Amino acid sequence: MDWGKVTYVFFSLMSLTSISGFLYENTATSLFIAASVNLISTILKIGVRNLLSAELLASSLVADLHLIPSFIFLVIIGDDSWSIALAIGALIANIFSMGLVYIESSKQKEEY
Repeated sequence: MDWGKVTYVFFSLMSLTSISGFLYENTATSLFIAASVNLISTILKIGVRNLLSAELLASSLVADLHLIPSFIFLVIIGDDSWSIALAIGALIANIFSMGLVYIESSKQKEEY
């Protein structure tokens, strides 16, 4: 078992679910956790060398560039609607990223 891939997929999926958690409960704490986990996921994707690595990194950067302004809109400006709209964009980017992970996993043949 490739523990690097397990960690990488874990943080990608954790990012997706934590954004969903923010959409359920609109608090600054849940958004901060979602953005932090997504940043960790982005950092882990920088070192990945596989078939769809550029697309994976790009989708993670898109989610980062949605979650950071979303946090600013929620905490500093106080606009919940813009914050939720940006978080939905990050959620879509992470769903796309997980789809790429599944496609890539199906293309790789692992020998036992």
